[in-house]
Amino acid sequence: MNDKKYAQLIIKEALAIQKRENAIIWIKANTENLPFARELARMAYEEGAVEVKVTINDEELSRLNMEFMSEERLEHFGKYNLDEAMDYIEDGVSYISITGGNPDLFKGIDSKRITLRQKASGAVMKPSQKYTMNDINSWTVIGYPTKAWAKIVFPKLSEEEAFEKLKEAIFKTVRLDHEDPVKAWEEHLDTLNKRGEVMNDMNLTSLRYKSDKGTDLTIGLPEGHIWVGAESKDAKGYRFLPNLPTEEIFSAPDARKVDGIVYATKPLNLSGNLVEDFWIKFEGGRAVEVGAAKNEELLRDLIARDENACRLGEVALVSVNSPINSSGLIFYNTLFDENASCHLALGAAYPTCVKGGESMSEEELASLGINDSQIHVDFMIGDESLSIVGIDKDGSEHQIFKDGDFVF
Repeated sequence: MNDKKYAQLIIKEALAIQKRENAIIWIKANTENLPFARELARMAYEEGAVEVKVTINDEELSRLNMEFMSEERLEHFGKYNLDEAMDYIEDGVSYISITGGNPDLFKGIDSKRITLRQKASGAVMKPSQKYTMNDINSWTVIGYPTKAWAKIVFPKLSEEEAFEKLKEAIFKTVRLDHEDPVKAWEEHLDTLNKRGEVMNDMNLTSLRYKSDKGTDLTIGLPEGHIWVGAESKDAKGYRFLPNLPTEEIFSAPDARKVDGIVYATKPLNLSGNLVEDFWIKFEGGRAVEVGAAKNEELLRDLIARDENACRLGEVALVSVNSPINSSGLIFYNTLFDENASCHLALGAAYPTCVKGGESMSEEELASLGINDSQIHVDFMIGDESLSIVGIDKDGSEHQIFKDGDFVF
């Protein structure tokens, strides 16, 4: 297992750049994983890309800005950011986002300052959001370790040991430890697609969740909803994998029909701070009450971000026997932890999760209960006690999950 093989998997399997004409790639990285971003860029050019753009974020500077920038400037997010994004989007850019920053980056900073910046950037960049949410442009989110992140996952090891240990763990989650990783991915994708087909054949109207932690939640499903596996296709018909790793099948809930209480089973990294041991209560689709042992205020700020941030935009099913969960690690990173267990997402739904959704207007999507928001934030709710029952149009019940795992 090495960086080159990982880069090959991302470039040739997650985005299949070798099959694209005039491929333009935009890599978003941070200073610490810049060497791996260079490896990705080199591999992309070798496979025929005509341009690779790399944007680098320096976490120390981000911390300084969040700590000392004036509130007036925090609330200002230049429109040139949107102009640049739209220019590349119109040229058919594909995105690679490398996640793996310090989970505690903004620890100790007033959450109000963080919210000001996120509201400003979210409002400006919202017109570009539909191009990934609707799978018009290809995109993939992948992970690469940093020393600060590694020390949180493996606090008893030295920085170097923790970094190598986390890299090994990440490589295993994407099946690089298999003799033939590409074949392993083909078999895995086939399994996920078949699970999606089973769910689609049931044509359910709602899901009922219960767990020993206290979760007792009912989620309505919109007419014509679709369960999607790991693969997507962009507007040009090119296949891509939005997440690497991925263990889920997912769909869009009816954001107006969510009632009950749900308890998180893993911490949530929000804006460089960890929200821990939290729960959310829903009534008529809206999150009306929340609680958390740590950083509750951040959770409250999140659901108040815009009008629909308090509603659900995704329901995802993941077996507790996934390789990520079986590792016994908490990654403190949503890309990995969401693929360890069933999860939900607050905020925007993917229009592609309803039949014909990619070509519907905002009004048509809203009439089906497909949520629209500046945010899309996943949080984990699955554990070994989770039961999920599906209810169809006739009122018949179908056991979907028992003891945290699929029954089919």
